[in-house]
Amino acid sequence: MNMPEPTEKKRRRFDESFKRQAVEHWRSSGKPRKQVAQELGINHWLLRSWYRELRVKEPVVPQTKADLQAENQRLRQELERLREQRDILKKTLGIISHP
Repeated sequence: MNMPEPTEKKRRRFDESFKRQAVEHWRSSGKPRKQVAQELGINHWLLRSWYRELRVKEPVVPQTKADLQAENQRLRQELERLREQRDILKKTLGIISHP
């Protein structure tokens, strides 16, 4: 008796460009995510995950001079904090390496 072979679903791969275009189409169309996903032939949860993935990758660009100044101040404070941490680690390493 021959058993039919299980059908394997091939996992489709989508490049970064397609993901960006799909997300942009969804965001600019005003249509529900499920509808856009159906039009593209993909699962709506996949479209959502692409949106989240791409949102994280895209840096927030300050738009006004005040935003730029605030971002600059935040980065300076972070740099100072990191320098302090580096100096503490250097001192700790010096203490530990000399018996």
